[in-house]
Amino acid sequence: MLTTRYVPGTPNWLDLGTPDVDAAVAFYSAVFGWRVQSAGPESGGYGFFQLDGKTVGAVGPLTEEGASPAWTAYFHTGDADATTKAVEQAGGAVRVPPMDVFTAGRLAAYTDPTGADFAVWQPGDVPGLELVMEPNTLCWTELYTTDVAAAKGFYRSVFSWSFQDLPMGGDRFYSIVSSPGGGEGEDTGQGGVMQLAEENLAAGSASEWHPYFGVTDCDATFAAALDHGATVLIPPVSAPGIGRLAMVTDPAGAPFALIKGDPEMT
Repeated sequence: MLTTRYVPGTPNWLDLGTPDVDAAVAFYSAVFGWRVQSAGPESGGYGFFQLDGKTVGAVGPLTEEGASPAWTAYFHTGDADATTKAVEQAGGAVRVPPMDVFTAGRLAAYTDPTGADFAVWQPGDVPGLELVMEPNTLCWTELYTTDVAAAKGFYRSVFSWSFQDLPMGGDRFYSIVSSPGGGEGEDTGQGGVMQLAEENLAAGSASEWHPYFGVTDCDATFAAALDHGATVLIPPVSAPGIGRLAMVTDPAGAPFALIKGDPEMT
């Protein structure tokens, strides 16, 4: 379960790169009730999505040449430079080398060996997201990958993640991700890793990390997203023991998922 008691390897930040920040703010405000607070005149248009005055994510213009609109998951690190070396040694690519963000913290961004982009955040004045596991906030991260064995080996090497494999029928399984350092007896699952199906690979699907936002009514939030320009990826479906979930792309094309969890999101 996600928490704001961050330890190395756990999700601690999330931001959206988009070609039209104002349009993105309007969409997510309508769907989740978020408001945006500018990070300041020197931030290049970057701002913080907030709910009830607490930061739940961030948004900014696309800065990398050829980048597509997307949410980026950040994972906690105590040393971005050391993590960068670990990423390189494990076969990943460095997209953005470690850099200070004023006094807020230090970030770096990478691509794993299967092609999925992700980043790390080394806290300074900003520890990370202020609110998770509440309605309309981040509650899960999920990697769809072209090579689940390679992905698991990479993240195990970089973050010391452990994986619990749950059968999905046939030879497919879903791997629950946990980081070391969680509290004894706590649910330390923070995300999942899943192999892309053959039909998805044949259609050209690529490895991607997706955020899941918890909601109180998956169908209603899904309908609101479509009303404001989202496109359907997966319509609402019930998963026994998990909840009701759906996946869409926002009007600019960034994918994200919704989940009415069972029993976390009441």
